[in-house]
Amino acid sequence: MNTLSLVHDVLKDFVKPGAFCIDATAGNGRDTSFLCGLTGREGKILAFDIQQEAVDRTEERLRQDGWSDITTVICDSHANMGQYAEPESVDCIVFNLGWLPGGDHTIFTHADSTIAAIEAGMTLLRKGGLMCVSMYYGGASGYEERDALMEYWKTIDSNRFTVLVTQFANRTGDPPIPVFIIKDI
Repeated sequence: MNTLSLVHDVLKDFVKPGAFCIDATAGNGRDTSFLCGLTGREGKILAFDIQQEAVDRTEERLRQDGWSDITTVICDSHANMGQYAEPESVDCIVFNLGWLPGGDHTIFTHADSTIAAIEAGMTLLRKGGLMCVSMYYGGASGYEERDALMEYWKTIDSNRFTVLVTQFANRTGDPPIPVFIIKDI
C-alpha cells in the first residue's frame, strides 16, 4: 500500500460514470487517464499544469489511452480552475503536490498557489464531492508547503467539509501524505 494505491482505491469507490473531475496537477497524465477510465465516455475531465512539458506529456498519454475526446488539458495554474468550471459542478478534484516526475525538480508546487487552488476547488465541488490531495515533499521542494498545508487543513470550515489527513506512521524518509476533503453541504 502506498499513497497512489490508497488514493486510487478511494477514487474507484467514489467516481462514477459520467462524473466531472479535475486533475489539478496533470504531471505525466497518469491520474488524468485514470479518472477518464472511471468516468467513461459520458464523463468530463479538466487537467491543469503550469509546465508546457507536463501538458504535452498528458495530452500524449490521453491520445495513447484513447481519452482525448473527454479531456481538456490547460496550461494554467490550478489556482485559476474557477475560471474553467461553475461552482458546485465538479464531482472530484485530484492534486499531486511536489514536482513533475522526470522533470525539473526546481519547479514545484508552493503553498500560496496550492491553498488558492484548494479554496477554488472547494467552491467548485458539488455537495458530496471529493478532493484528494497527495502531499509529496522533501528533497528540492523542502517542507514549507507541507507545513503550511498541515496548518491550513485545521482552518477549513468543519460545518461544510470533512478533512481526513492520513499518514504512513511506520515509513522512513518523507512518505507522501494523502488528504481527503469531502464537501458535506
